[in-house]
Amino acid sequence: MGKKIKEKRREAPGGKASGRKAPAAKNHIRTTRRARKVKLISGAYIAPSFLGVLLFFILPFLVVIFYSLVDNPISARFVFLDNFKNIMGNTSFRTAVRNTFTFAAIAVPLAVILSLLLAIVLEAKLPFRSQFRTFFLSPMMVPVASIVLIWQVLFHYNGAVNEVLTGLGGSKIDWMKSDYALVVVVILFLWKNLGYNMILFMAALASIPKDILEVAKLESANPLQTFFYIKIRYLSSSLLFVTIMSLINSFKIFREVYLLTGDYPYDSIYTLQHFMNNKFRALDYQTLSAAAILMSIVMIVIIGILFIAEDRFGKDVEG
Repeated sequence: MGKKIKEKRREAPGGKASGRKAPAAKNHIRTTRRARKVKLISGAYIAPSFLGVLLFFILPFLVVIFYSLVDNPISARFVFLDNFKNIMGNTSFRTAVRNTFTFAAIAVPLAVILSLLLAIVLEAKLPFRSQFRTFFLSPMMVPVASIVLIWQVLFHYNGAVNEVLTGLGGSKIDWMKSDYALVVVVILFLWKNLGYNMILFMAALASIPKDILEVAKLESANPLQTFFYIKIRYLSSSLLFVTIMSLINSFKIFREVYLLTGDYPYDSIYTLQHFMNNKFRALDYQTLSAAAILMSIVMIVIIGILFIAEDRFGKDVEG
């Protein structure tokens, strides 16, 4: 009898332990099912966007890669890198590449630096600040055709700028058919993009911790030291974003130039988009695809360099 009682006593704790494990296992199963359900619901919400990206971005890009490797879309004979070799030897393509990157090298740094300076100026409480801001934001509300019309009125051979020049004793300039055409397009690009970039920088400046700026002031740091050692580091992510957006917008200037000058503008403003537009009209898909892939590779490299620079420059102020 004594042995049986001991055996029962030994079994009792085990029975209780197994009873405790059962609810834990059930909770684990419920948690797993709940997590699976959340994943399925999340996947259902993401699926339309993923299908849209797949259908309108990934698949067309794969088609472009295919076109760049064949002689034409009809016979589809594989020629490997012949299209790339041909386009690299094309004089029009080289001119378009040189002009596009010359324009980007001038316009993008100006767009970033001037918009940052404007944001710093507007951060101070100056008179007529709202009117000044409206002047730079107005191009965002005006259609492209209207902006082009304004530029035609200003820079036409018989336009307002030439009238002012002749009134001051100078001679008329054919702005869009001379070396000054690039200057005109850069001014147009800046007026279109400064307002948007300026708003982004103003938001970034407002998010800088005030206590750090107060400490810098107590340590007798002058405004230039405060800007270069504190503000510019907190602006690194905004600088990256504004630079990338300005770079992308510099490749979209084709619309304005096309409306101003047509298919074949003056040599200094003949860009990659003009080259591609003319090749599309000629149904030269293989050359067009090769040019698009080369431009994509260059853009990926440039943006990758910008991300690396931002990561090294601004990682100590993240979070």
